Amino acid sequence: MSALIAVLALHFALPVQAGHKSMHADLPMLGLREAGNPGGGISIDQAIQIAERQYGSRVVRADVADVNGRRVYLLRMLSDKGVVRTVKIDAETGGIR
Repeated sequence: MSALIAVLALHFALPVQAGHKSMHADLPMLGLREAGNPGGGISIDQAIQIAERQYGSRVVRADVADVNGRRVYLLRMLSDKGVVRTVKIDAETGGIR
């Protein structure tokens, strides 16, 4: 029940915009908005663009993690219908995991 309340609170706290505009420029990403991945690969901004195009949802949070020795962007997404999902993007290849 508390998870549903949290999702609804997040949904109603976000501004609804016509024409689906990315909100990632306003995210507090703790220094993740680098121009590129220092070891090669894609930037967090590129990962966000990939995920938003693929799922038609807005990224509301972005983090970086090490998964099995690989750098992965963890993106929390919210659809216009209030569906929340977490997407993993490989920072080296840009592939969705």
